[in-house]
Amino acid sequence: MTVQPSVNDLAPIVAADRAHVWHHLSQHKQYENIDPRVFVEGKGMRLWDATGKEYLDAVSGGVWTVNVGYGRTSIADAVRDQLVKLNYYAGAAGNVPAAVFAQKLIEKMPGMSRVYYSNSGSEANEKAYKMVRQIAARHHGGRKWKILYRERDYHGTTIGTLATSGQPQRAHQYGPYPDGFVMVPHCLEYRKQWDVENYGERAADAIEEVILREGPDTVGAIVLEPVTAGGGVITPPEGYWQRVQEICRKYDILLHIDEVVCGLGRTGTWFGYQHYGIQPDIVTMAKGVASGYAAISCTVTTERVFEMFKDAPEDGMSYFRDISTFGGCTAGPVAALENMRIIEDEGLLDNTTRMGERALANLNALMDRHAVIGDVRGKGLFLGAELVADRKTKEPLAERLVQAVVADCMGQGVIIGATNRSLDGGLNNTLCLSPALIATADDIDRITDSIDRALTKVIAGQD
Repeated sequence: MTVQPSVNDLAPIVAADRAHVWHHLSQHKQYENIDPRVFVEGKGMRLWDATGKEYLDAVSGGVWTVNVGYGRTSIADAVRDQLVKLNYYAGAAGNVPAAVFAQKLIEKMPGMSRVYYSNSGSEANEKAYKMVRQIAARHHGGRKWKILYRERDYHGTTIGTLATSGQPQRAHQYGPYPDGFVMVPHCLEYRKQWDVENYGERAADAIEEVILREGPDTVGAIVLEPVTAGGGVITPPEGYWQRVQEICRKYDILLHIDEVVCGLGRTGTWFGYQHYGIQPDIVTMAKGVASGYAAISCTVTTERVFEMFKDAPEDGMSYFRDISTFGGCTAGPVAALENMRIIEDEGLLDNTTRMGERALANLNALMDRHAVIGDVRGKGLFLGAELVADRKTKEPLAERLVQAVVADCMGQGVIIGATNRSLDGGLNNTLCLSPALIATADDIDRITDSIDRALTKVIAGQD
């Protein structure tokens, strides 16, 4: 651990931040009276801010990214060495780390074949959408151009990806959106739309109903998160994914799995879809690919999808006419290589499964003690606890109280997350946990103990 600078030394930094930095997802009116929080160092799962306060980070960098923890010198060293040797060349040509990482990544993804590099999850999904549209133009007479997306799922911040946002508050005020994006129902059994025995299959059948309504010859792809992330950590009900794949094969619809959050170990397997025995056509990923040590995202396809862009050289419009400037930066794949090595050598997939089971058990124990917890769900180290004002009616707990629980945990020195300014109907009511894959039993217990204390304090304060 390096020596922390004094608060006085950091005062000019905080002042500069307050005066000039436009923070993400922040209402800056508050900073007229208070200083923004500025983090200055991280090690393992711990962070220190400019006041010297220490935090246990249970959300892996705020947005589910730092999978192997902070302060990994081996990743930083690998990036430094590569940047000195060759930092960049446009993706129209190859480079050593991009080739090596692509090969190692494909080894973890049976049935997949090709890796297209870019630098954010939003961009990776945009690339997939463009592939679908170009395939429609080249192979289906322009007909199969529509892309289905799911209520409560989220796929990025660009106008194109926001057109597939199943979280209306995120998309609010940024329209009008382009045509051809069609929503299908969510699959959260806790808030089920159908009173049936085989809920997973029924929720998937609802997708087929949308396809038939739109016309199967107009639908080119469906994009789905393996576990819905910011929409409330929704694990799919039994039978759902198998039926979704059957429907896609029946109507020749490309199955695009958005692994931007779940990819590279978050759920205890390399990719979330691998829990369910399905074979996607397109897989996108970003956040955990390099654990935030460098910007990288990947749009991975089967060879069948790739072959649809191959043609005689004289056909100048047949290839995928796309570029990502920083998809040519070598820092991303070299950081991803070392990140993958750490996950393998330290057994972090197994640790994620074990610690995820402990966290889930702890949350279920909290549900026994706190009536405000209506549902607990998750996979690996990706968990949610939905808070309700009344268990019988499932009325969501007011968002201000959910955020008060998050704030109380922060005051205890534990950073947790919650659905926030995403969903209508008061459904921003799920606490979200995604600690780094290196989490220990003590870390997990401290996280859930802080939630226990926060719920006791916040809910008691409403009585």
